[in-house]
Amino acid sequence: MYSEYLKRAAELARKIRDADEVVIVSHIDADGITSGSIAARSLERLGKEYRIDFVKQLDEKKIEELKNENPSLVWFTDLGSGMVHLMYGLNAVITDHHVPSATVPEVPLNARKTLTSFFEEVNKSEVLQLNPHLFGKDGAVDISGAGVTYLVARELDLRNIDLSALAIVGAVGDMQDSEALRLTGTNRFILEEANDHGFIKYHIDARFFGRETRPVYKMLQYSSDPILPTLTGDDRACRGFLTRLGIPLKRERWRRWIDLTHEEKKLILSELVKLILSMSYGHELAERLIGEVYELVNEEHGTPLRDAKEFATLLNATGRYMQAEIGFHVCLGDRDKYYKKALSMLNNHRKHLVSSVNIVREIGITKRKYLEYFHAGDRINENIVGIVASMLLNEDKEELPIIAFANSDDGNIKVSVRSPRSLISKGVDFSVIMKEASKKVGGSGGGHNIAAGASIPRGSESEFLDIVEEMIRKQLER
Repeated sequence: MYSEYLKRAAELARKIRDADEVVIVSHIDADGITSGSIAARSLERLGKEYRIDFVKQLDEKKIEELKNENPSLVWFTDLGSGMVHLMYGLNAVITDHHVPSATVPEVPLNARKTLTSFFEEVNKSEVLQLNPHLFGKDGAVDISGAGVTYLVARELDLRNIDLSALAIVGAVGDMQDSEALRLTGTNRFILEEANDHGFIKYHIDARFFGRETRPVYKMLQYSSDPILPTLTGDDRACRGFLTRLGIPLKRERWRRWIDLTHEEKKLILSELVKLILSMSYGHELAERLIGEVYELVNEEHGTPLRDAKEFATLLNATGRYMQAEIGFHVCLGDRDKYYKKALSMLNNHRKHLVSSVNIVREIGITKRKYLEYFHAGDRINENIVGIVASMLLNEDKEELPIIAFANSDDGNIKVSVRSPRSLISKGVDFSVIMKEASKKVGGSGGGHNIAAGASIPRGSESEFLDIVEEMIRKQLER
């Protein structure tokens, strides 16, 4: 299978080499920022002129702008596959992992003069895609947008193997390791390459966010995957838990997970397993305590850039607040001006997430038969409402998907859905549900089977929920 990926990647690479100048269009999340950075660095090494545009969502308006600009080549990274049907007449390559809308661009009616000319025009279509779905693979776990972009960069120049570390950051940022508690599929190919060349090392450890930077009690306090019953969200309880175990919280400075001894780590994990099981949360939740972690070998210990999960969160902290260019410069090596800005944004991002979770608890989550939802209105930034939904997904034992609504600055409603894995294993696919349900109320959507989103007209939320619930019911029955 990898050879098929690389064969297609080589086709895209040839097209990129032939271009005089390239416009990169990428998404604003961690996977999108790493994707765009990989593309940009590979173009720099080719000596190509390029510009990068980060967009919250690729829509028809942006595609029309690009057509009017008519650049030599457009390189869509971590997006584009869902809009390929609108790209007729655009010279483009797509490295994406979301569900494609079609395999060739739709030819406009005014170009369909005869049946013969219709097929001639389709064959002139200048869009090439590298997407796991075209090879029968699941883009939510097999490879990320950064991963497929890396495969093309690798075909452009083997020097770009050093960009494999960014591909791993993108995959972890996209939570591609979350299901198996390790990277699998084509991600594994990239991981092994990064490891073999000394850019990434990986090992089994606690999967908590903040292993490199947070005091241990804070790491436990903010744990959301898994939820730690009686500890998550409670500062005092987390301090008390560690104190009862005889683990010093401080030695000159607050102790982080990386500062603990092997025996201290083992004791904490053992007691957490006992706690989870005693609260009847089940062994599945306890098993999520431990998994693979990924370290960027060339980054400094104790910084957010050393751990792939923390690096990805730093990038999200820039992109989700519409300053993806800051994260982009960090990916390209800035450790001064832009890195300092990113650290400041990361600190604010953490505060926003904590306050946003508290807002949802204040608003309340409404439960229906097949789902639960909350509507944040203007109180939560539309660009982080999906992250908030992820943080709240595992808070109770009922395995229901959570749908989050927030007002969008374009006058519509932003929708984000996050699903427990048990539903996906039963055949529920939220990429299909978001696409079809949003279309029925006059919006648009898509994504992955386990995490997807949409934009719908204000006032259509109730109808949208009814449609989504009915589609979940039918998928479960089927």
